[in-house]
Amino acid sequence: MSVATRDMRAHSGLLDKAVLIAGPTASGKSALALELARESGGVVINTDSMQVYRDLRIITARPSEDEEALVPHRLYGHVDAGVNFSAGAWVADAAKVLGEARTQGRRPIFIGGSGLYFKALTRGLSAVPPIPAEVRDSVRARLERHGVEALHAELAARDPVSAERLMPRDRTRIARALEVVEATGRPLPDWHRDGLPPLLPPGEFSAIFLAPDRDQLYARIDARFGTMLEAGALAEVERLAARGLDPLLPAMKAHGVPALIRHLRGEISREEAAEIGRADTRHYAKRQFTWFRHQLPEFEWVAPEDAREWLQSRIS
Repeated sequence: MSVATRDMRAHSGLLDKAVLIAGPTASGKSALALELARESGGVVINTDSMQVYRDLRIITARPSEDEEALVPHRLYGHVDAGVNFSAGAWVADAAKVLGEARTQGRRPIFIGGSGLYFKALTRGLSAVPPIPAEVRDSVRARLERHGVEALHAELAARDPVSAERLMPRDRTRIARALEVVEATGRPLPDWHRDGLPPLLPPGEFSAIFLAPDRDQLYARIDARFGTMLEAGALAEVERLAARGLDPLLPAMKAHGVPALIRHLRGEISREEAAEIGRADTRHYAKRQFTWFRHQLPEFEWVAPEDAREWLQSRIS
């Protein structure tokens, strides 16, 4: 698309609305977004919390380099695995990319499976400030030294509302809630009340959730994990494991990563690791269905085979 054409379409209002494409893993989101971007001169913006990590191209099924060369792709692989990347950090990056897309007259196409990212995009986000590294390190040291039950008890004394909401063995969320109250002196629910406005208010986007048949989806998930292994996922995880990163970091908990690390240590066989990875991914897909149904009802559920027609009806 020429610059003149983009300018004309932008000023005519054809590119005002962003398109949000969500759905469970392996539902065909990336192919749909790529096709839409090629047809409309759009930019594909990653809205998946694992595909932000540059260390995890294969195991997270990121678009290939050839696919990324076809249309602009943003926020893919731009974060090091050693970073505890948050939804707030993603929103800040997404705001810049959204501004660039509108300046260039390109349709923003947000695509991914991370419900929290989409909720932050369309509903806003709590205004929790960055947590100092020394506070995070202190909380994690106590977690390793005393165990998650002790930290949950500490959280119950300092932030009883969060403690009641969290499962007593949810290591990541308990540590996060403690980090916030320790760093800011305010419990997490207080920050949630004083939130940041959404990047895309109602009326500025069309949102679709790809809802494939469950049995067919699970079969695709199983097949794709095998394909990823054949494509070098194990070597990718081996390079990640060699860095000796904190196992609580998000990148270290990507589906398939913990099990493949166990295989590399000789604890389980490759096939056992693969089956754990497949099962974890299937369970995650099930949670994605539930989360979007209850948390983001503004997304219209569409079968993948009907998605192209749905998009044409919304943006033509």
